[in-house]
Amino acid sequence: MPKMLHTGQVIIDLVMAVDKLPQIGGDVLAKSAGFEAGGGFNVMAAAVRNGLPVVYLGRHGTGRFGDLARQAMNAEGICIGIEKPAAQDTGICVALTDASAERSFISYIGAEGEVTVDDLNSVAAEAGDYVYVSGYSLLHIGKAQALLDWTLALPSTVSVVFDPGPLVESPDSPLMQALLPRIDVWTSNSVEALRFTGAEDIATALDRLAEHLPAEVLMVVRDGPQGCWIHQGDERKHVPGFPVKAVDSNGAGDAHAGVFVAGLAQGLAAFDAARRANAAAALAVTRWGPATSPGTAEVDALISGD
Repeated sequence: MPKMLHTGQVIIDLVMAVDKLPQIGGDVLAKSAGFEAGGGFNVMAAAVRNGLPVVYLGRHGTGRFGDLARQAMNAEGICIGIEKPAAQDTGICVALTDASAERSFISYIGAEGEVTVDDLNSVAAEAGDYVYVSGYSLLHIGKAQALLDWTLALPSTVSVVFDPGPLVESPDSPLMQALLPRIDVWTSNSVEALRFTGAEDIATALDRLAEHLPAEVLMVVRDGPQGCWIHQGDERKHVPGFPVKAVDSNGAGDAHAGVFVAGLAQGLAAFDAARRANAAAALAVTRWGPATSPGTAEVDALISGD
């Protein structure tokens, strides 16, 4: 069976729920707080819970946060491809969720911000596999070039999934210009797609993405409660979402991405994979925390009851 090789960053989230964010110099009391594995862990957990084997091809640290990261991955059955911990600890992220269910992040990168080609070759990428590349990785001087070189050397039988994240804002950097022709699957939310393309609506963003990406690339752009849009070649479809009461949007996009790739790896058509991903994201926003993707049975139940 195919597997996912995730080259992003597992960090530890300090998750706090607040009524509203404080003003500069102010203070608010959180209603809850806890340490949870986050970052790339959320996508990997979603994929594993939906039947896709996953290997983490990022570094993990020495210290309390590295220990938490490894414990979380081991508990989910995620294979840790780079066995030896780095000398420094894993990074952390303060994740604040307010009363509107929106989240704000402050991140500090640790051991996961560096990687070498030898690290990435710890596990072989085989025909049919999916390599997941995060836009965050392209921002780290100690990681970006090695990851790009390794990705561009992958055989064409390996699919490259790219998630730009919120900090990759345009296609103009040399790294993005080199990576764009190798992308097979694009997955992002609408805000990221609009920012990356300079478009004012999703339809225009998809048109502009198609100008930058290979002709047969599969694009999925999430549109919050409305579901998502998929585009490949000359075909574009809206995939409706599932109505739920959201309490925390943290990790919903990651759940969508992980379940979408799992569906593709299992041979589903893009529309069916996206429908499952929409269901997973809908369930994820009804739960507190970053890695809240449901498993296969829960996704099946929501779809069958729709």
